[in-house]
Amino acid sequence: MAGPRALLRRFPLLLPQNRRGTAYEGFVTTQVPAAQGRDFHIRVLLPEDLQLKNARIECSWSLKKILHPYQHILKQRLHSCPDLVSFMVELRTVLEIALKNTQDLHVPRPPEYYSCLVRDLEILGWNKVAYVDTGLTAVKLKAEDSCGRQHLITLKLNAKNSLLDIYNQFLAALESLKEFWDALDEIDGKTWVLEPENPTRSATARRIAIGNNVSVNVEVDPRHPNMLPECYFLGADHAVAPLRTKLNNNMHLWDPEISLLQNLKDLLEIEFPSRAVLEKSDFAKDCGICYAYRLDGAAPDQVCDEPRCGQPFHQACLYEWLQGLPTSRQSFNVIFGECPYCNKPLTLKSSTKKL
Repeated sequence: MAGPRALLRRFPLLLPQNRRGTAYEGFVTTQVPAAQGRDFHIRVLLPEDLQLKNARIECSWSLKKILHPYQHILKQRLHSCPDLVSFMVELRTVLEIALKNTQDLHVPRPPEYYSCLVRDLEILGWNKVAYVDTGLTAVKLKAEDSCGRQHLITLKLNAKNSLLDIYNQFLAALESLKEFWDALDEIDGKTWVLEPENPTRSATARRIAIGNNVSVNVEVDPRHPNMLPECYFLGADHAVAPLRTKLNNNMHLWDPEISLLQNLKDLLEIEFPSRAVLEKSDFAKDCGICYAYRLDGAAPDQVCDEPRCGQPFHQACLYEWLQGLPTSRQSFNVIFGECPYCNKPLTLKSSTKKL
């Protein structure tokens, strides 16, 4: 088995970082004519038992991009190579093949590229820079829209496009989504959003609590945030049926000049409860099977239709429970059984949205 000396002879720029020999960091130099002498930063982390198959490889953004189409081959080599030297030889071979097949990476960037990049960054302000790749091929920038919301963008840089032009296009895109984020910010601030628990800026849906284990899932179109969104209700049929009727009967009252939340209130003729003034125990119950409110981040979304019961369940919990009952029967993805609490017949689809 090849040792550290053999590794140093073959890869003099890859050096051990500790005495145990579990961490190596440095550079891999390629021999491809078009990229000869080009160094790629890499870090190899081995487990305490030094088993190569469990090693973790970390590298620069540019190297990761080059090797991405070959990652399955490298994983195989990690499992089959007897030692780190053999693997590094295989990795360099794969890298050189990848470079030969990626012609645009061979073209060196002109000096003007770097001077223009630094100039653009200075004009933007270094306080807007969150990250710059070591090869100056990618940059992550911070941006703020006109409402003060913070955003991040990762840009792949090239010699053809000005960083300032790309950044200004990004700001324009942010402004085009202003009304969309305004609508969702109002929902997040004035209602009890059950899901997602911590929504990202890219999340277009909100499941909003209404009360008594009834909620509505609202899917907003980012391009047309003031239009009537796609809505479906979750809860016992006797509780959600009147809400569906109100929504269908009042659709003509939708007013694009007022906020999405206010429109929903007017059409459904309700006030949405706020988490700021109500506790979960006021109207939301834990799942009747797992006795938890959240399961893998999801709140209970199935409710017994018996008014005197109304017990909520996670869909996954209820499906597993019904499958275990000898009295249940299943047809395709629909299972027919009884409520675990009141024995009222119920029907459950394994994957569906209740309209």
